[in-house]
Amino acid sequence: MNAVAHPDARPDLHRPGVGAVLVSTWRVGTPERQRAAVEAIRKAWESRAWPDLGLLSYSVLAGTDGDTLLHYSQWTGQEAYEDFVRTYRDDRNAEIDAAVPGIERVELRRYGPIHRSTPQSALDAERRPGVVVIVEADFDPSDAGRREEWVDRVFDALDEDVVTRPAPGGVSGHFHLSTDGGRVLDYAEWESARAHEEWPADDAPLSGAWTRVHHHPALAGGRVRRYAPALSLSAGA
Repeated sequence: MNAVAHPDARPDLHRPGVGAVLVSTWRVGTPERQRAAVEAIRKAWESRAWPDLGLLSYSVLAGTDGDTLLHYSQWTGQEAYEDFVRTYRDDRNAEIDAAVPGIERVELRRYGPIHRSTPQSALDAERRPGVVVIVEADFDPSDAGRREEWVDRVFDALDEDVVTRPAPGGVSGHFHLSTDGGRVLDYAEWESARAHEEWPADDAPLSGAWTRVHHHPALAGGRVRRYAPALSLSAGA
């Protein structure tokens, strides 16, 4: 089987059989190096057979900061990723590093399958997002059970927004829980960066629902970053 690039550069976030998701960040320095690294990744993967070890898809997103790349891969399970690392990863990374020297591999996080997603309408299924907003919320790993409560509070606030502060540019949101107990990641698709920027630009104070999200007692910190879909690969014929 060969690697096939999807025209819209998006993974299938509703794909069955996903047991693990790996998310990593690279720092490359400039928009030109971002583009060069994405092309090097494409060449390294398309020139080799797809590693038939439980890898379902591999996607790359380019940070709107002009510096970072985010890698989002779907696996049948964590052990499938470990098999890939032992057998297939090094030669691909060596080719990419030869094409774009000096890549800094910042972080790798392991997540379970999607914990909870926003409802998808028929309209949403047809919309093509121009930006992916990655929201990371950090928690004390010793209190990992509070993460589900926090996600539920986010959904309570989103339900309230449908009436009080609708987000017409929002397409979907998909929440993952890290296997180490310390993080929630929301992979949120938006029509454009501007649509996301304008949504929270509200002069009114936070609603009670969003106050309970932002001031949850177990929340230790967080960050929001925007990315553009750049490449999504999966096994072809």
